[in-house]
Parts: sequence; C-alpha cells; structure tokens
Amino acid sequence: MTGPAPAVTEVRTAVAAGLDGIPRGRLVLAAVSGGADSLALAAGLAFAGPRAGLRAGAVVVDHQLQPSSDAVAEAAAGALRSLGLAPVQVVAVDVGEGGGPEAAARQARYQALRSAAADLDAAAVLLGHTLDDQAETVLLGLARGSGARSLSGMAPQTEGFRRPLLGVSRSTTAACCDALGLVPWDDPHNTERRFARARLRHDALPALVTALGPGVPQALARTARLLRDDDEALETWADEVAGRCRPAGDSEPGLDIVALGAAPPAVRRRVIRRSLLAAGATAGRLTAEQVGRVDDLVGAWKGQGPVALPGGIQARRCCGRLYLDPGQDAVSPDQQRAKE
Repeated sequence: MTGPAPAVTEVRTAVAAGLDGIPRGRLVLAAVSGGADSLALAAGLAFAGPRAGLRAGAVVVDHQLQPSSDAVAEAAAGALRSLGLAPVQVVAVDVGEGGGPEAAARQARYQALRSAAADLDAAAVLLGHTLDDQAETVLLGLARGSGARSLSGMAPQTEGFRRPLLGVSRSTTAACCDALGLVPWDDPHNTERRFARARLRHDALPALVTALGPGVPQALARTARLLRDDDEALETWADEVAGRCRPAGDSEPGLDIVALGAAPPAVRRRVIRRSLLAAGATAGRLTAEQVGRVDDLVGAWKGQGPVALPGGIQARRCCGRLYLDPGQDAVSPDQQRAKE
C-alpha cells in the first residue's frame, strides 16, 4: 500500500510540529481564505489535530471585496467540513481604508480571527503563511529600509497565532491540495499589480530567482530566522538597559541619560522606541527617523530642543534625564526648520 503524496506528508508534518505544546482537549482553528495555502493548512490540521488529542476547527474569513465572495466562503466551508473539521465558522468582515487596502484587509482579518478564537475558546489559530510569503516579507522590509525587527519576517508564534507552514513552499501547498482533491480559489487580488506584494510575487522575486538561482526564497526565509534570533537577543539586552535607566525605587520620571547613553545604538534605540510607545506615541506613524532624532538627544547632544512625535508626545532632555511629555503632534524636519 502506498502512503500519502510527499506534499501531503510535508504539510502534515509541519502542522503537527506547529501544534506542539497545546494542551490536549483544546480547540485549534485554521484560518482559511479558500486559497491553496490555507486549504492545505486546514487539511493538515484535520489530520494532525486529532492525533495530538486536539479538536480541529476552522474560520473562513470573507473580506467581501469581490462579487460572490460569500459563495466562495461557503464553498470553502463545505470543503472544510468534508475534511472533518468542526466547528467551521464563516465570518464576513468590513474592510476599511486605513493604511491602504492590504493593511486594512489584514487588520479586519486579524480582528475577526481574534474574536472567533475568543468566542469558541480556541487555544490557537493557525495561519497559512508559507516560505514564499516569508521571503516576500523580507524583501518588502528591505525595500522600506527596515531594521532587524521587520527583516526577521513573520514569527512562527505570536499572540495566539501560529504559522506552521513557514518552512513549506507555496508549490508544496498547491501539490498537497491537488493530491487530496481540494480545489483552491484563486484570489484575483493576488495578481493585481496595484498591490506591492503582488508586484513582488510576480515580478521582483522571479527576477531575483532568474538572476541568482532557485534558492533565493529559501535564502531569504533563512535570513529571517537568523535575524529573528539576533533581534530577540537585542531585545533581551534592551530589557536590561531599560531596567538600569529606571531602577527599582527610582521615582523620577524619564530615563537616566548616563545609563541609556552607555548602551550601543542598536540597543539604545530599542529602549527609546518601546518607551515612546508606552508613553502614547502612535505605532503606525512612528518612524526610524523620529526615533533617531530622540536618540540624538542622548548620543549626539548639542543643546537641541524637544522632538515632537506622533501621538502628541514630546521628547526632551533635561537635568540628565530623557523625558517623554504630552505635547504637539509630530512635525517633519522641513516643518521644524520653517518654524526655526
């Protein structure tokens, strides 16, 4: 008797590893769009979940961005039920416009998945991001001039979500669906060049593969893993520095300049960034340039005035401390020079 196709085995093995540590008897959900990646993920969960003593269900998210999207969602739900997944919940979301269509859809999707997980008391939600998605994420970060945090890509686990397929290629998930007789839905948005990820997927990454060889996606995903280790080490170091900047029993507001200035720039900027966010700076609008200007108050002090930041925060240096106070919203360097 022949066993399952190699692609099916690879997906099942990856999903089984991704379930490690979840207590027996708990519910695990697969997030499904109807595409090959999420269908293969759901099939892997249907197989590996019960064998790990877990209940396996799914949530189908309908973004309502195309005609008949409800029919696509119901078809996906039917396929999931045929795999033995239960419960299978279909959730329609309203996609806003904040941050662009891709970011808005992602925000609506994650909110729906968190709500479904809470309502169903699920221990985790599995996401179908693949090795190719990870490679694309790294390239997007490079194009934006991002640091190690962004270049480390998507985490295998974060805030109740797990991504067991980050080491599995997109071609493998397609082959898995084909072997199991699952018919994926091809989202037309995936080929629309107005989206940065679509341009990257169909133009930039294939060009890199042509120029550098077929191992580019694997190398980019490996880079993400290595940078994640580095970033986690730097974050641990930043924890220690933050403790020295405001030691136990220190009732003074702000951060001690001497303790902060003794840290290397990469660590110091991490402490500054997290302190700004804790003070109320707007995460989506806080740029590396703005963090750098606050860092200059520590490492390149020449008597410069306060730095205005998104979220109505001002950073200023006074009496050996770095203070983060309520103030005016962020202004650009050009606007600042015009005022001066």
